[in-house]
Amino acid sequence: MKGLGPTLLVLLPMLAPGSAFAAGGIEVTRGPDNTVYGTCVPSLLVENKSTETVDYLEVDLVLDLADGQRRTVELKSAYREGVLYPIAPGVGATLRQHLDTSRSLGVQCSEIKARAVEHTICEAKGKPCSSTVSVRP
Repeated sequence: MKGLGPTLLVLLPMLAPGSAFAAGGIEVTRGPDNTVYGTCVPSLLVENKSTETVDYLEVDLVLDLADGQRRTVELKSAYREGVLYPIAPGVGATLRQHLDTSRSLGVQCSEIKARAVEHTICEAKGKPCSSTVSVRP
């Protein structure tokens, strides 16, 4: 009986992540905004609560700026044409703007006044994801 206590402590944390799959879906929430070379670079955090591995995820955000302009930023899990970084079930990831393939915002993070989702692409095994993707930017 003495050896049973430590065994249960080891097994319980392993069982807890499985309960996250019950809700299903892929949840995307606002991540930290970073300043790179003097311009704001937003990010989104992904939590894959589905049972499928996501090969590619992209969320296009429309940002309303303080000066009245609107800009669209593509936040991606990987380069579309390059090496994929799969997001396995129960794993998180960060969607980032690829500054080498897209135009920077050119403003400070404090200049972003509103965010809205314009478009979402989710692929698994070369097809659209079967799981729902919810985005709260």
